[in-house]
Amino acid sequence: MAARCVRLARRNFPALAFSLRPSPRLLCTATKQKNNGQSLEEDMGHNEQKTEPPSTDKNLLEEKVKLEEQLRDTMEKYKRALADTENVRQRSQKLVEEAKLYGIQGFCKDLLEVADILEKATQSVPEEEIQDDNPHLKSLYEGLVLTEAQIQKVFTKHGLLRLDPLGAKFDPYEHEALFHTPVEGKEPGTVALVSKVGYKLHGRTLRPALVGVVKEA
Repeated sequence: MAARCVRLARRNFPALAFSLRPSPRLLCTATKQKNNGQSLEEDMGHNEQKTEPPSTDKNLLEEKVKLEEQLRDTMEKYKRALADTENVRQRSQKLVEEAKLYGIQGFCKDLLEVADILEKATQSVPEEEIQDDNPHLKSLYEGLVLTEAQIQKVFTKHGLLRLDPLGAKFDPYEHEALFHTPVEGKEPGTVALVSKVGYKLHGRTLRPALVGVVKEA
């Protein structure tokens, strides 16, 4: 409708039609305003794009902090796992070593009875009977003594040591007191009598010595 009115005005009023022609200055001004509008929109778009990176950096920083925390937690768990594994390895190695050392403990206890019998057999033979005129008894006695000496060598080879604490200080970890009695000339707390010798296997008491202990008068 507006365009029709303009055409009619130009046709009927030529002077008015000339005045309705767009001026080059007006066109230039309109073009500048249009360009300025586009530039303003582009600047606003660039500004919006420029404001985005700080938000991205913040997200990256937060993600970095989270990853560092996860890394620390993982390293701590890894170190604890290594420590636990090392403890288990050491305990297992200790158990294996103890099994090697004390695996013969039961067998040694049985042999101690044999050693006790040999000792009693040699002690029961009177020295005055061991003469050349009695060669059979002498040979038997010497054989028992050699057997006892040999079995003690075997015990020593395998870490089994004999405990004969006569005159030593009483040690509850190595001795078992059968009785306490005053003994003249003996220090209280010392062993006055050994009823049965004891044995230690690699430093561990296998059988305590049965003893009588001196007490104060």
